Amino acid sequence: MTDLPASVERELESHDAFEPTAEGYALTTTVFDAAVTATEGEGKRDGEFHVTVSLPTLDAAVASETVATVVEDGWFETLERRLEDAFTVANTSTHDEPTVDREADEVVVTLEYVAWDAAEGVEDAKALIEFVEGTFAQGIVPGYEYRGPAATLLESAQNRGQQASDERSGGMPM
Repeated sequence: MTDLPASVERELESHDAFEPTAEGYALTTTVFDAAVTATEGEGKRDGEFHVTVSLPTLDAAVASETVATVVEDGWFETLERRLEDAFTVANTSTHDEPTVDREADEVVVTLEYVAWDAAEGVEDAKALIEFVEGTFAQGIVPGYEYRGPAATLLESAQNRGQQASDERSGGMPM
């Protein structure tokens, strides 16, 4: 595992949604591979955070067919634009612009920021990863059958929708 500032490592260790990995810390509440690392900040800052989230491309997420290039490219461009707003969910005001790189069947989102407080920086990491996951979910194109993490997201959303419907009907099937 990478060396982390002591305050950041303490916060990640004590947070129930993160677990240590060879690459740093992973968020256990997402279906995607996400890694959080940090280095010492300048002055009194507790850390410069580095968050990466690996997502499948639309074509890699679709089962049993190939997505047309024009659809794939439009999906990716939309994902990039939506992720420009990622830091609206974070407390930090000192950050780089998100980077979104596509190579083969994978999209890697990189988010880097400075946190003056380690606990706040860890909460920002969680919020940012969840923002990326939610943004991916918003971009799922109807009409395809999905596999892997995309299928898991769709199934979870359908289950939550069914539970909400059941609760509104007093637990009785409609």
